[in-house]
Parts: sequence; structure tokens; C-alpha cells
Amino acid sequence: MGREAIWTGLILLLLLQYSSAAKLVCYFTNWSQYRSGQAAFLPKDVDPFLCTHLIYAFADMKDHQLTTFDPNDVQFYKDLNGLKSRNPNLKILLAIGGWNFGTKKFTDMVASPETLQIFIQSVIRFLHQYGFDGFDLDWEYPGSRGSPAVDKERFTALVEGLHNAFLQESKKSGKNRLLLSAAVPATRYYADPGYEIQKISQSLDFINLMTYDFHGTWERITGHNSPLYKRQAEKGGAAEANIDFAVNYWLEKGAPSNKVILGMPTYGHSFTLSSLSDTGLGASASGAGTPGPFTKEGGLLAFYEVCTLKDATFHMIEEQKVPYAVQGNQWVGFDNVESFKTKVAYLKQKGLGGAMVWTIDMDDFKGTFCNQGPYPLIQTLKKELGISSASESPTPYQPSKPTPNWPSKRTPTQPSKPSPGGNAFCQDKENGLYPNPENNGAFYHCVGKQTFRLSCPAGLVFDDSCKCCNRP
Repeated sequence: MGREAIWTGLILLLLLQYSSAAKLVCYFTNWSQYRSGQAAFLPKDVDPFLCTHLIYAFADMKDHQLTTFDPNDVQFYKDLNGLKSRNPNLKILLAIGGWNFGTKKFTDMVASPETLQIFIQSVIRFLHQYGFDGFDLDWEYPGSRGSPAVDKERFTALVEGLHNAFLQESKKSGKNRLLLSAAVPATRYYADPGYEIQKISQSLDFINLMTYDFHGTWERITGHNSPLYKRQAEKGGAAEANIDFAVNYWLEKGAPSNKVILGMPTYGHSFTLSSLSDTGLGASASGAGTPGPFTKEGGLLAFYEVCTLKDATFHMIEEQKVPYAVQGNQWVGFDNVESFKTKVAYLKQKGLGGAMVWTIDMDDFKGTFCNQGPYPLIQTLKKELGISSASESPTPYQPSKPTPNWPSKRTPTQPSKPSPGGNAFCQDKENGLYPNPENNGAFYHCVGKQTFRLSCPAGLVFDDSCKCCNRP
């Protein structure tokens, strides 16, 4: 056999091995049921052969124990886990946390070995009671947003405690070990104070890297939600607000590449432009974009809302490999089939474990809006990852109603260069977030006795109970 044929065979073998191991992790949100008309999303809308893993967002915590959040959760648990009768290889996990969940319940729970064990045992009982295959931690974020510095080590103890308990329970019961994953931040601003990356990576089956919300309407210039690379003109902190930096950061800090799952958004962040004379990337914005007809949230549009924008012009940011659209004074950066293909090629080149989608319900799941068939974005990921409907799912790594105030996993990214507020507010304060008594849409961030003044996205107010921006 010639040398060229040998190399070809090796390359094909490596590609086959990658395809068999790749994960396609899709988040299901329990508030998407409340969207109006064709946008309402229910378990029956899930294609059981689309994703290798589904993660149900979110559960709640009460008295340090796992519990339901929405009145329909129990029925939805049953409906979703029932999909495994059609695809036995589908893995379904339950998530807790999210941006609006805040940090206090987590901080209180990990504060003592006793309360930590209460939580861990409640997780095992709850997951088995409702037929889940695993658990996803979405603490946003240990060591930040009111969470004390010691929570960095306590988060490690939580992850290790869950992993060890899952292992022991499996040996004792003879059941498959429950899977354990975590959703983690893409910026060092939250990662540095909150995560012992090398340690937690040993206990997690996979790591969902939230490589989106790099830019949004908490800023006053247009920027893309999920750029692949930095722009040449970006320097300092701004040059870190991209997928490539985030992936390299986590890998350099000790996360195994095959455990890192690259976050892919099926939504975009929209802005209202200050002037029609400047409509490009980095243009001045007066605030959030107009709410979409179905998602009804300023500054956010689902993919199925973007693809139906009338009389919009579409552009590609060549340096960052992602598109944006302009419609009058509305600007939205989003992802499409082309950018998803490019991102999959990137994650393969990096040897990452697959792709994660936030969320399954913001793709054109019925194919009624974009004329590209059902799930055009996620189907692209599935195809590019080489996942076959008939193939086994990956082997886990072993060592319109008004929308209620649902928790959100979309994370407003800290501005890369916050400016000191120029007052003495934080001189007698511990590090953390504090309300601005003069403006409920703003807040102070105290770091090393320095005062940083920040604002919530348009339409939101600072909620001191969760140390987060919330609906009024």
C-alpha cells in the first residue's frame, strides 16, 4: 500500500472516531411553552434523533434540595424522557441555575458539608424519580455576583461530591452512572475567580462553554453576540470577547479538549441604531433592539425572527466569520447555517467534544418561518459533526400569555473595560454588586474598594435579591 493511501486511511479513521464521539447538546427551556402561536415549544416538538443530549432548563432549589420550577415540569419530564423509547441512545439531563437564579441559593447550599450532602442526595433521588440520565450545573457564577471568593473552592467540592456520589450510587444500585456537566463562562472575568478548571474537569463528563453574549445591549455600540475571532482593531479586553480566546483560555487552564463543548446560539442580540448614517459593526446604538413578535424581549431575536425580517440587508463580518442584519434603525448580530459550519470546522480543528445549543426552541423548529426545513441550524450542526440518526450516542467520558419572570441562561457579559465611577461608594464595601439608590436600572460593582458604575439592559432593573438584572 502506498504512503498516500495509508495517510488517507488514517484520516478517514480519525474522522470516523470523531463522529462517533461528538456530542450535540441541546438546551430545552421550560418557559418557551408560553410563546404565542407557532413559536410555542413543547416536548412534542423535539426530534428525538436531532441531538445526542438534551438538557432541561431549569429546576429550582428549596431548603437545599432539588425541586421543580414550573407547574408543567413534571409532565414535561415525563414527555421528554418518553422520547427515549424512540431513541434509546438519547441522554436527557436536568439543569439548575441560570443568570436570574443568582448565586445565593448555591452559596448557602455549599456553605457546610451537611447542606452540601442534603443537596447531593436530593439530586440523586430527583433524577431517578423522573428518569433523567444526568445533571447540569449552571451556577452563574461562583466567586462573582454576590458569591464570596471561597465559593471557588466550594464549587470544586460540589462538582467532586456529585461525581463521587453518582459513582458510588451506580456501583451500589447497578444502574448506569448519572452524567455530570456544567455550563461555564467564556470570559476570564467570571472564570478566574470562580473555577479551578483543571480540578473540576476531572469530575465533569463534559463542559458546556457559553461562547455567546460577548456583546449585547448593555453596551452602546453594536457588537456580535458570538464572534469566532477578534477583529484586528480590537485591543486589550475587547480582543478577548470571542470564541477563539475563550476556547484557548479553557484549554490552557487544563480543560481536556474532548470535554469542552462549544456553545452555539440560535438567537441574536439586537440594537437600535443612533443614526442611519452609521449602520455597521461598532456603530453607535441608543439601546436595545425592538422586541421580536414571539420572544418579546428587547435586544433579543430568535433565529426564526431574524430570518423573517422584511427589507433587511444582510452582511458578513469577514474577520469574525459571523453575519449581521440591518433593517431601518435595527441592527442584529446572529448566526446562520454558514457561520455554524465554520464554527464546527473550528471545533474539529481544536479537537473539542462537540457543540452545545442555546436553545433548541429558538431554531426554526417547525420549518415554518425560514423556508429551510425544520431545525435548519441544529440540523447543520448534526450533519457537520457527522452524527447519524442511527448511530449510538457518545460514550460518556469515564474517569401569547405574558411571560413570567423565568430564569435566563443568557449571560450579559461584563464590559471588557469598566470605568471607575469616580466616587467613594465602595470604600467601605466588600467586593460585590450593590444597587444604585438613585437609579434602579443601574448598579455598582465594588472591586478592591474601587467603584464601577454599570447599567442593566434596557427595560430591566437591578434586583438585589439575586444580584442580577431582572424584569421590573
